[in-house]
Amino acid sequence: MNLLVVGSVALDSVRTPRAEVIDELGGSATYASLAASSLADTGIVAVVGSDFPGSSRDLLYNAAVDLEGLESVEGETFRWSGVYGEDPNDRSTLDTQLNVFADFEPKLPARCRDAPYLFLGNIHPALQTRVLDQVNAPKLVACDTMNFWIEGEREALDRVLPRIDLLLVNDEEVKLLSGETNLLIGARAILEVGPKAVVVKKGEHGAMLVTSEGLFVAPALPLASVIDPTGAGDSFAGGFMGRLTREKGFDEEALRRAIVWGTVTASFCVEHFGVRGVVEMSDEDHAARMAAYRETTRVAY
Repeated sequence: MNLLVVGSVALDSVRTPRAEVIDELGGSATYASLAASSLADTGIVAVVGSDFPGSSRDLLYNAAVDLEGLESVEGETFRWSGVYGEDPNDRSTLDTQLNVFADFEPKLPARCRDAPYLFLGNIHPALQTRVLDQVNAPKLVACDTMNFWIEGEREALDRVLPRIDLLLVNDEEVKLLSGETNLLIGARAILEVGPKAVVVKKGEHGAMLVTSEGLFVAPALPLASVIDPTGAGDSFAGGFMGRLTREKGFDEEALRRAIVWGTVTASFCVEHFGVRGVVEMSDEDHAARMAAYRETTRVAY
């Protein structure tokens, strides 16, 4: 195992203007691990309930995701439901049932502790700290968070930030975390508290990388059809981390390549409900879309 993903495995119910799905496989660890699995030997640490479908477990297993750290306990699996408007950015949460995830205590099997790459999904920062206490000197640690933790668990989050290498957040979270209204100034302020790089996820507007060395902006790939944006950010993170496991180092150029890889990976996610897009994405499909991305961003000065 060279990449460990710690986060949630969930059953999502999603309604869009075109269709609706019930109890579709989802969760941050699910999307990220599936998006990374074509590049990296990936394992997850998460918890599911006794109602977790065998078909969903099989899907992860068949994608070569290591499930030794997937704990199964009595009770119901974490569930989330939401609805999207005609604009994919218009999302409303209808219901969140933490269920067994409410008592999640990450327990890393022995070989998970030696994974050289670690992605801490969007979980309570105190749990992220407890994961960091269990791993054995990873080469690179990336972390996600959200407004709920920034506003409600700031002290716990402040203990995590100095211990990570990369922070992946959206533009609103950058502003909230830094207290700055300017995105670039805010990202640079976050660098001062620990992370070596901040990756800003901007949805349909792409992604931005801010390091002490400079700035890189990657546009999203325009798509004719967006079916379900759920999990796009986690798919981006998984593709990003998977690509980094193939790099010899973590310099600016390596991070730029990883961002483009993650951006293209996320484009497959949004074309289907649930994880189908990243599961069915072949190496040939990804290569063709990478070529299309290069063409759409090509310019001669």
